[in-house]
Amino acid sequence: MKLEIHQSWWAMTGLGNGSREWTLKEKFENIAEAGFSGILGQLPAPAEADTWRRLLDDYGFSFGVQAFPFPKLGDDLTPYFARAKAFGVQYVNAQILHPYLEGQPAADFVAGFIRQAAEAGLPFFVETHRGRITQDLRRTAQLVEALPQLRLTIDFSHYVVGEGMDRAVADETAEGYLQTLLMRASSIHARISNGHQVQVDVGEDASHPAVQPFLRWWRSGMANWRRTATAGDVFPFVCELGPPAYAITHGVSLEEASDRWKQALVLKRLGEQAWAEA
Repeated sequence: MKLEIHQSWWAMTGLGNGSREWTLKEKFENIAEAGFSGILGQLPAPAEADTWRRLLDDYGFSFGVQAFPFPKLGDDLTPYFARAKAFGVQYVNAQILHPYLEGQPAADFVAGFIRQAAEAGLPFFVETHRGRITQDLRRTAQLVEALPQLRLTIDFSHYVVGEGMDRAVADETAEGYLQTLLMRASSIHARISNGHQVQVDVGEDASHPAVQPFLRWWRSGMANWRRTATAGDVFPFVCELGPPAYAITHGVSLEEASDRWKQALVLKRLGEQAWAEA
């Protein structure tokens, strides 16, 4: 079993050399030179599939995919999972719609996608995300309790900002819910919130006060996963710093206040640290 550090393809949006955005190949080159082992992106359209497959193979990258469009009530992801399996993806990450669906109807809804992924032979993780079926801590904890087979992609930046945890300090009740979710961690999306903005610059030395709570949660999720993982299993840690409007900008100019690429490398280092300490 091993850690893999992936870069989010969405997080590469707008990154470049100062005068223009990097080309597709330049993005691959920079991801490889920085030491990432893979990419989390979307399943390529048929017209782009050969190009993506060649680049992934040339750089030796593993590849996880986001299940887009978001599954809705009545959706069948079987064809999507079949395409993903044929393309050779490592895992499927899903943000599932219907943030106000809860209880048994929510559990039944998610269980259908878990079953379809298992039938396709694909690891399937549901992301903890605002505005989705994982809207808040309480509802997501209910899903975990109802679905023993549910595995999560942990992104606590959404809950830290959504529940107003100043400097990422959780009270006893929230911490209990967070630990419940960490028992099901199979992946982590690395983004740090201060309780007011969903994505903050933590400094080149990661000295921001919100870093330590996130590191503690990441270590906990990794340690939980390692207790049940078997030989050959992989834990994807995905650096996922979004472009504006996730990224803080100066006024209305949309000029980013942070160097998002350099911050991705800081998060990569923190992920490696968390794994070594887990």
